[in-house]
Amino acid sequence: MIQVRFLARLQKAKPHITVRLFLFIYFMKYFVYILYSQKLDRHYTGSTSDITTRVGFHNNAEARKFTAKADDWQLAFTLACENKQQGLDIEKHIKAMKSKVYIQNLIKYPEMVLKLIEKYS
Repeated sequence: MIQVRFLARLQKAKPHITVRLFLFIYFMKYFVYILYSQKLDRHYTGSTSDITTRVGFHNNAEARKFTAKADDWQLAFTLACENKQQGLDIEKHIKAMKSKVYIQNLIKYPEMVLKLIEKYS
């Protein structure tokens, strides 16, 4: 769902790369994701090969885990990666920014995503 909205915005901005990016997303097996909890008004960034299972894990996390503080985590952003290493590098980059505004802009502006993919390719 997030990727579909991303592609729609990207198509308006850069229509010549939309098909290539769609194929890239379709065949990728590792993802960086950002969850959002309205209850906490916080984001959580992670990476995985199975987003559905991972979101379920976060919504039912053990008490000692950060995501256990809320049970309303929603998938706000996903980014398909070429491989696990690229996913880990991009996740590390996002976490290093330590900025709610950066995360909101990453979700809002597809150009930022393209720069991340380019930087860690």
